[in-house]
Amino acid sequence: MLVAAALVPDTVLLLPGVAGRSPEDPAPVALRRAAATATARAVAHADRVVVVAPGPLTRCVVGPVHAGAAAAGVPDHLLGAPVPDLVLGPVPGAPPVPGAPGTGAVVGLRSALDAGVAADRLHLLEVAPGPVTGLRAVGAALGADVPTALVVVGSGSARHGPGAPLPQDARAPAWDGAVVAALRAGAGRARDALAGADAGTAADLAATGWAPWQVLVGALDALPPGAPALAPEVLRADVWHGAAHAVVLWEVAP
Repeated sequence: MLVAAALVPDTVLLLPGVAGRSPEDPAPVALRRAAATATARAVAHADRVVVVAPGPLTRCVVGPVHAGAAAAGVPDHLLGAPVPDLVLGPVPGAPPVPGAPGTGAVVGLRSALDAGVAADRLHLLEVAPGPVTGLRAVGAALGADVPTALVVVGSGSARHGPGAPLPQDARAPAWDGAVVAALRAGAGRARDALAGADAGTAADLAATGWAPWQVLVGALDALPPGAPALAPEVLRADVWHGAAHAVVLWEVAP
């Protein structure tokens, strides 16, 4: 059963050593601290921890994994700590496929490891946009047998303003604002907002969280009667350098 989920951004700037600690720009440090807090609280009572991150295809990443950020052009020596090597096993719901993880997956793995999750309890799913029924079926299968926490990696639009990573889109502020408002409004509205987010608009706005959010919706919908999800707690919501990032803790009632 799902016991909790931490929603964290997929930016490489969450990794120590990448963003720096400039007092003139404290946002990445605050975002990193919020993500660490949400992840630590989410995994505290789980027997299994699954990182769910955006990727080019839907797969359970298995086998040896080097949790560095080379995919984002960041060499190991800049990450501020030894880069872990893991051997990841399969989980139900997605085909096991070996291969190097993407940047978002590494952010989730490092967040879970820093929260004290042992490598033998840690698993990785990368998910690509596709039919919601398939993505939600993956989520429903994840916690079917043991208490499970999800580290759901993904961000909102990367098209906020002229300084954004991608060309500005006037729809971005309203779209991201509505998602954050729903997350603050309670479990039912939050679930419905994530489930109802339009895949095409999310793709237009370069919102990487859409597919991982659908997996979370599937896990929430699979909760047994009497185990309702509590209201999500938004620990941080920022637009930084033109991209929307939120950190959320979502727990299930004992």
